[in-house]
Amino acid sequence: MSERISAAVMRKSLGVYLVIGSINCRQEPLQVAEAALAGGATMIQFREKGPGALTGEAKLRLAEKLQAACRRAGVPFIVNDDVELALAIDADGIHVGQEDESAVRVRERIGGRILGVSAHTVEEARLAIHSGADYLGIGPVYPTGSKADAREPQGPGFIRRLRECGIGAPLVAIGGITAARAGEVIRAGADGIAVISAVTQAADVRKAVEELHAAADFEHE
Repeated sequence: MSERISAAVMRKSLGVYLVIGSINCRQEPLQVAEAALAGGATMIQFREKGPGALTGEAKLRLAEKLQAACRRAGVPFIVNDDVELALAIDADGIHVGQEDESAVRVRERIGGRILGVSAHTVEEARLAIHSGADYLGIGPVYPTGSKADAREPQGPGFIRRLRECGIGAPLVAIGGITAARAGEVIRAGADGIAVISAVTQAADVRKAVEELHAAADFEHE
C-alpha cells in the first residue's frame, strides 16, 4: 500500500471497530470475527497480548485467518504493536500505544499503510498527528476490565475537549463502551467506537455489533 488512506474513508472505517485476541473471546476468535463482520464491524484490530497470549507460529496463523476474514468482508485489518507481523502478512495497518515503538519510526517502516496511535492528552494527540497518524485511539472513556494496564477513564468530555482544541483527525473511542453509551461517545465528537468485551464476550456477536451500530446512529450524528 503506497497511498495514504483519506480522512473521509478513515472516519467511515472507524465506525464499529473490533479489537480481538485469543484470550478475550468467549468463542473461537475466527468465529467471533466472522460474526462481527456479518453484523457490520467496520475494522478489526488483532491485539494478542497478556497472560496466555499466542506467540510465534500460532500467533501468525491466527492473524492470517482473521485477516482473510476481513479481506472477504472488504474491511481493514490492523495489527496491534507488532510491526514485523503486520509487514509479514501485508496487513492494512498497525496501531501503537504511547509505550510502543514511536509513531515516526513506525510510519517510516510501514509506508502508506494505516497508522493508528493511542493518545491520552491533547499534546499526545498533536504529536501523533504530526508523526503521521491516520487516526487516534482515545481512551479509556469508561472503566474497563479488558486491559490490565488501562489508565484512569477520562469520560466522553475528553473527546469533546480534543475537538475544541482543534484536533480534527479521525478519532475512535475505546474503553467500557456499550450500546447504552455509544451514542454519547459519538455525540461528543468521536468518529467511531472501538470495543472488546462488548462483542468478544457477547452470547450473540452479530446482534451485539448490530446493536452498537444502531445505538451510535452514525447517519444522524
